[in-house]
This record gives sequence, structure tokens and C-alpha cells, in this order.
Amino acid sequence: MTVAITRDVSPRFNECEITHIDRTPIDVEVARAQHHEYVKALASIGCEVLELPAEADLPDSVFVEDTAFILDEVAVITRPGADSRKPETESIIRALSPYKTLVHVTAPATVDGGDVLVLGKNIYIGISTRSNAAAIHQLQELLAVYGYKVSGVEMHDCLHLKTALTKVDDNTVLINPNWVDTSHFKDLNWIEVDPSEPFAANCLPVNGQIIYPTSFPKTRAKLEAHGCKICAVTVDELAKAEGAVTCCSLIISQ
Repeated sequence: MTVAITRDVSPRFNECEITHIDRTPIDVEVARAQHHEYVKALASIGCEVLELPAEADLPDSVFVEDTAFILDEVAVITRPGADSRKPETESIIRALSPYKTLVHVTAPATVDGGDVLVLGKNIYIGISTRSNAAAIHQLQELLAVYGYKVSGVEMHDCLHLKTALTKVDDNTVLINPNWVDTSHFKDLNWIEVDPSEPFAANCLPVNGQIIYPTSFPKTRAKLEAHGCKICAVTVDELAKAEGAVTCCSLIISQ
């Protein structure tokens, strides 16, 4: 069974944190409709979706990925880098507790789940405005008992590591090499985003399919040429808040 935890769009979504793009007005109803279609896409590819209600006072809370990351052995509750987002973990702790043993990142460490890329027993943490070196050291101590190696990755010009690259399969990443130190990933197969689509490196593999935005047709063609089965979703309104397809769910395989 695959469980996907999601949370509806806050009515204060227009007050979201913005770091690397220009702020533009967000139509909250359109964003909410797109999110509902995203939830339907998860269900269509075999996920049991646990939909949490909107958090009226937490503008960014639709992006549940930043509050935790899921390993086979445990779920790690993060400590988001933006102070406005730290309270988001409270409801996620309640939602995850029935499924996983929880471990917690604590001060002075900060880390957003969007900066965490898990490839087998290697965990890569983007060193960003949201995730710091203290988190790398703390996570190595927390997770070494399970055999994980945690490494920091230099990146630039984007919010999170998973803006610059994401997992396609165990041996392949979708990557914008201009935004990340690629030396960590030299032994993997790369699918490079089309140069005209720099934000196209975020994809969500679930149950043998790839949830992927309709906004990046050239990069989608590269994924399909690799043999990927695409489940396309429109998330351009959510992207105005620096969101992408991995951001809107926490995936638990059981």
C-alpha cells in the first residue's frame, strides 16, 4: 500500500514565503482546484490519500514535503528554515505517527524536506537559505544507526535541492546541472532538463509512474524517451509560491 499525505491550500496562500522568484498574485481558488486535481492524480495511480484540512494561519502549509521526509525505517520530522513554517510540523506529527516511528530535527539545525534527496542509503541535503550545516551533522548522527550516509550539496539560484534535481528511479536523476554541484551525482544516469525549462527538474515517481507538470513539455519528452510513464498535472498556480509536484505530498510505501 502507498499512502500519500496532502494538505489543502491555505486561504492565506498569497502570503507565502518567496525567495528566488518574483512575487505575483496567486488566485487561491485556481491553486486549490489544481491541488485537488493533483490529489486525484495520486489516487489514480494507486495511492490511498490522507487529505489534511487547510491551515488558515499557515500560508505555505500545502507544501507538506518540507515538514518531514520518509525512510523505510523512520520518518524524520524537520525543522523548517522559515520561522513562519515551523508550526506546520505539529499536524504532520499527528498524521505520520500511525505509520512510522518518528525522529526529530532540533535547534540549531534547520532543514526543509524540499532540500532532502534520498537515493538508497545516501541522503543529500541542499545547503540553502532554509537548510544549514547543523542539520547535516545532526541527521548523520540520527540516521547512522540505520546505515545512511548524509552529505551536504552546494546549490544556487533556486529555493531547494529538489528544484535542481529529483529522483527518476534508483539509478537516474532529472537534473538542472546549472543549479547544483553535480560531482555528488556523477555515477548516476542523468536526464537533463531542456535549457528553455530551467525549473523542470522536479518530478514525483510513485507506483511506477511519474507525476509531472504540464508546464515543461520539452523535458517531459526526454522523460518519456527514457521510458517513463507520465501522469501529467497542472500546477502553475502553485508554482507561483515556489511549489512543485514533490512539495505537495508525503509518500509512504508500506
